[in-house]
Amino acid sequence: MGRVRLIETTVLLLGALLLAIAVTNDLAREVKINKRLIVDTRMWRSYTGHDYANLTTEQTIFGETVARDVVCGNTSPGAPETRTQLCLAIGGPVVHGRRRILGGWYVPPYDEDERVDRYGCFGAATEGLCAR
Repeated sequence: MGRVRLIETTVLLLGALLLAIAVTNDLAREVKINKRLIVDTRMWRSYTGHDYANLTTEQTIFGETVARDVVCGNTSPGAPETRTQLCLAIGGPVVHGRRRILGGWYVPPYDEDERVDRYGCFGAATEGLCAR
């Protein structure tokens, strides 16, 4: 009876340890992503000279595993997506609170960000993301 209890306790402790490691890893990843997104919005504001609060960020345009994000915001004051938007592709590691702007494009107002409607594309990061 004592041996069975020892095995059960060991298995339970190993399972709890595995779960604790998984939760810690997930939280560390989320903190890293949040820090990156805060830097991205700061980079958009710095690049455009607009201090808008309503910016949208997208992490899946380049794929789930790539640390490239897209930040979009209006080019003139107004409600979100009611004006032409400038979207910037931002990537690389955070160095001294900054990341590299890899390219970008403009999107007309009231648009679902369809690739065919993007225009004024610039930078290498836009390969395949804008209509030709």
